[in-house]
Amino acid sequence: MALKSLIARLPYPSRSVQRAIAVAAVVAQAGIGVTGSVVRVTGSGLGCPTWPQCFPGSLVPVAHPELETLNQWIEFSNRLLTVVVILVSALAVLAAWRVQIAHPERRRALRLAWAMPGGVVLQAVVGGMTVLAKLEWWTVAIHFLVSTPLVWLAVLLVRAFGEGDEPARWLVPPLAKKLLVTLVVAMWAVLIAGTTVTGAGPHGGDPATHRLDAPIEVLAQVHGGLLVCYLLVLAMFGLVLMRGGTPPAVWRRYAVVWVVALAQGVLGSVQYALGIPEALVSLHVLGSALVIVATAALWCGCRDRGPVVPAAPAPPQSPELTTA
Repeated sequence: MALKSLIARLPYPSRSVQRAIAVAAVVAQAGIGVTGSVVRVTGSGLGCPTWPQCFPGSLVPVAHPELETLNQWIEFSNRLLTVVVILVSALAVLAAWRVQIAHPERRRALRLAWAMPGGVVLQAVVGGMTVLAKLEWWTVAIHFLVSTPLVWLAVLLVRAFGEGDEPARWLVPPLAKKLLVTLVVAMWAVLIAGTTVTGAGPHGGDPATHRLDAPIEVLAQVHGGLLVCYLLVLAMFGLVLMRGGTPPAVWRRYAVVWVVALAQGVLGSVQYALGIPEALVSLHVLGSALVIVATAALWCGCRDRGPVVPAAPAPPQSPELTTA
């Protein structure tokens, strides 16, 4: 395969390079969601009213009497950030592929790496649908929710670059494992409920966008109630861990989840009490990404796949040594 032979000629990425690329993937996948929220709260969602062009016949913003120039460039800048995500995703694939060529057993990191550009393609399709649907609230919700598993997978990629490829061995008791799975389900329930609050809220991306016709007070209570459920499961998980034998690294990750989740809950309450100011909306979206990152890191820390392979393949022995 010509492409594989070309990649095999690339320098073998060091551990630090592998980790840096994977961390960049986490930042890129989370960051595109945050910048998307900036587009929404500034009412710039239709600054580029067509897709994939910004205007019919133009890939870039053009003067238009019905559109503010600033709104056009905010939306266009968010589209340009997709290029950054694509570049980071391509680097992740190249690094994982180069490692897999040297160590054929290391397929898991490559599969996770391929999810990055695959997710970009999916996000591009959903983003186009969102624009063509004139930012209907449910399309915006899907656009956001598609990015959440990509953030999760990027965290798993960070871990995959730094561990072996043995079958996963759980470091926590079976009950804790079940609670951890429940915690992940609860996390996504909180995220989904949050999109309904956004759908009924004042920031739709464009003043003329249709909003979810439901009482935002009720939706916010459901969203908050699910967060409480998430925290209760997190607390029960910690109680099970107290039975002993839990590695210190798991406890550290567990503490980080508490800090991030509580901060996100406080931020959401303040945001609602103040009438959902624009800046706090974007901070809340950032907080949701951090909750995903922290929960995914806890998930990874509760499993062990053995030591990572050597940083580079061992050099072949000389014929003299092999025949001696």
